[in-house]
Amino acid sequence: MTHWPTHSTTTVYENPWIRVREDAVERPDGTAGIYGVVELRHPAVFIVPLTADDEVVLVEVVRHTTGRSLEVPAGGSDGEDLVLAAQRELREETGLVADHWEHVGSMFALNGVSHAPEHVYLARGLRSADEPAEQEAEGITAVRREPWPRVLELVADGSITDGETVAALMYAAIALGRVR
Repeated sequence: MTHWPTHSTTTVYENPWIRVREDAVERPDGTAGIYGVVELRHPAVFIVPLTADDEVVLVEVVRHTTGRSLEVPAGGSDGEDLVLAAQRELREETGLVADHWEHVGSMFALNGVSHAPEHVYLARGLRSADEPAEQEAEGITAVRREPWPRVLELVADGSITDGETVAALMYAAIALGRVR
């Protein structure tokens, strides 16, 4: 069986960003079941901004769900081109723009309960944007520049707990030839 056969789907909640559905499915063992799925309306983008001094730009944000978090800039694509969405998110969250963009990976968040495609970009050639960041609306309390080795320490010591940030940093590390 390559997937769980779905006999019916009911939308139980939706808004402009997500849809929550219940699928009547056949489980791998052949029994009937109900599976709850959260779908993102549009793919998300995650940006690993890297300075000329080998620092990663991170944002400190207060999340409604988990509280304080240290993360790479990220957000929804809102249906726009993914690179344009990544550029917008970097500018909005950090007040920076980048001259060089590289798609370094794609992934899914919380595969067991969601359909949430995500795309990771490495941004280099950073400089200040002509317009101010929109951090207050995002809950961003600070923008930090951390040397690459320190970022790895922040992952190892549990200071960075956001799974997508950890995965985005891994994709960037692979693209930069820092892990094999």
